[in-house]
Amino acid sequence: MSLSLAIVFPVVLLLLMLVVQAALLWYDRQVALTAAREGVDAGRVQGNATDGEKNEAAQRQARDFLDRQGVHEYTVGTEGSTADTIRVTVRLTPPLLIPGLRAPALTQFAEAPRERFVPPVVKP
Repeated sequence: MSLSLAIVFPVVLLLLMLVVQAALLWYDRQVALTAAREGVDAGRVQGNATDGEKNEAAQRQARDFLDRQGVHEYTVGTEGSTADTIRVTVRLTPPLLIPGLRAPALTQFAEAPRERFVPPVVKP
């Protein structure tokens, strides 16, 4: 009985760790996507600010969200943004339960049209 338990128990522990690791990877993917969405929401509604200021606001909001979630290894960028569209890309490296290994980086992005305020057209 104890020999079969010694063989089966490590396999059960490994399967349990794989399930937990898959859940952590899914969670980190959702955190990255939510950070990108937060950044897009902040960067698209900055009034009459310049595109550079809007991009900086988007990056700052995404970084603040990731810091509040406790993410340590990440990068936030607004590459791919245009005058009409803002795009925020979040790349993070999730932790692994197995020490000594590194997980592949997760990349998520969100984009939306920039809000522009234009004066109303006055008809003569």
